[in-house]
Amino acid sequence: MMSVTLPSPDNDWLASLDEPALHEALHARVEAAWRVALDVHPSLPRPGVWLDLRGKGAGQAHFTRGGLRFNPVLLRENREAFMVDVIPHEMAHWLVFHLEGPPARPHGHEWRTVMQKLYGLPPRTTHRFDVTRASPAPYCYRCGCATEHRFSARRHARAQRGTAYHCRHCRQRLRFVAQK
Repeated sequence: MMSVTLPSPDNDWLASLDEPALHEALHARVEAAWRVALDVHPSLPRPGVWLDLRGKGAGQAHFTRGGLRFNPVLLRENREAFMVDVIPHEMAHWLVFHLEGPPARPHGHEWRTVMQKLYGLPPRTTHRFDVTRASPAPYCYRCGCATEHRFSARRHARAQRGTAYHCRHCRQRLRFVAQK
């Protein structure tokens, strides 16, 4: 498996794209990443592509649906990172699933190998995007160490119905403070 780096997109060009053109650019980049993966697995099916992912996740390989899902809000705000990191990340999941099958760990050895050796990228498992606009969390909770924890409407509703959430640092139960 040799490293075939996808060409870096021009930042000025990416910044100039309107929404439909940006979505077209994403589709073209997925196509390019898929073509690179064909060198390893010539019968790899072409994934469908949807821009319907919401929340904090940038992308998702959705095997039962047959493709890759991307977050349009995070795409708009992190254009270069999507083209350089997120698309190959999700394509690596797509390839590993079709090579190894469901028992493969999501960010296990196989996935890390594909990221490094095929796409020439460090195998980072999470992004560091600002998700404020993509995943509004207006409900404020606090714990014993006075850390502020922000909850979405769904998570807040679960907490109000009795689901207990705890701080990862102090391990105390989170208490609702206010809605912002």
